[in-house]
Amino acid sequence: MSLIPTTILTGFLGSGKTTLLKRVLTEAHGQKIAVIENEFGEENIDSDILVSDTNEQIIQMSNGCICCTIREDLRVTLQLLAAKRRKGLLNFDRIVIETTGLADPGPVAQTFFMDDEIAETYLLDSILTLVDAKHAAQQLNDRQEARRQVGFADQIFISKADLVSLEELDALQHRLKHMNPRAPQKVVHFGEVALSEVFDLKGFNLNAKLDIDPDFLKEDDHDHNHDHEHGEHCDHPSHQHEHADDHEHGEHCDHPSHQHDAAHGQGHHHHHDDDVKSFVFRSDKAFDPAKLEDFLGAIVNIYGPRMLRYKGVLNMRGTERKVIFQGVHQLMGSDLGPMWADGEAKMSKMVFIGIDLPKDILLQGLEQCLV
Repeated sequence: MSLIPTTILTGFLGSGKTTLLKRVLTEAHGQKIAVIENEFGEENIDSDILVSDTNEQIIQMSNGCICCTIREDLRVTLQLLAAKRRKGLLNFDRIVIETTGLADPGPVAQTFFMDDEIAETYLLDSILTLVDAKHAAQQLNDRQEARRQVGFADQIFISKADLVSLEELDALQHRLKHMNPRAPQKVVHFGEVALSEVFDLKGFNLNAKLDIDPDFLKEDDHDHNHDHEHGEHCDHPSHQHEHADDHEHGEHCDHPSHQHDAAHGQGHHHHHDDDVKSFVFRSDKAFDPAKLEDFLGAIVNIYGPRMLRYKGVLNMRGTERKVIFQGVHQLMGSDLGPMWADGEAKMSKMVFIGIDLPKDILLQGLEQCLV
């Protein structure tokens, strides 16, 4: 039997996760979907469509979808669903897992790689993060969990954009891109997203393209080496915030998404430096496979908990094929991709998204792994 595709849905409180889940559970879309949700979700879907005091862990909907709450841990719930499906007691084609508003999607994603039984049954498709435009700046400033959710995303949906100005929306998108240049951003109306934009995104596929916004890579080019850190000298208004009492904050960046005014005032401009950041490494030299493996192994060993998502398409000495690797936290996997095409420039590209990662150490270390 083919693997059951699974989507992890995460996002800020009030961003429209429940709207999206209700559509999945009640609309006549003709797909048989099982939604697993954390019983203690802040915006519990139960009160509206489910009988909340039911003892059942699994409830069948009129459109053939299934809603299931996590009673013990996710692994047990996934095993239970798979067992019932094998016995013909349940019929579903895919799974959506809702993490609570402040959960870290990392351990949820890792479940699909670490547990053999789960890995033989399910295929992690993507992590979707819903961002509430109205409250995003405050949530990103105040809550590391919100920043982590952005860093993990394969796709970002921005809701409530009609409640903010175009400048604020632009500033937010700029800020999100610096945290996660891999994830396409789409402005949606309060969690109302076409299901075709939610499923089969293949964010965890080891495919040979590295989706980083080309403009993001271009921003790097005016630097002498290939690693301009966004935010060092950036005057986009998203990195700005005023505080009378705190002059030493961050590099030199004045973009408006990081802006907030202290009530008392005529503060100094300086940017709010998010701890979740991304950076890109590029080189047209080949990697030495043994050196790179040792270096990445050591980095993941030390910094794994702070590494959210990382991916690369690499030019390796000794093979005519692209080497593709990606990881979540400490778990890393790689694969041989297609042949380099005739005339195609053999270029290694990697993106790292993480919390306060030591960019210089990583970039210098990677340089030293080149042939």
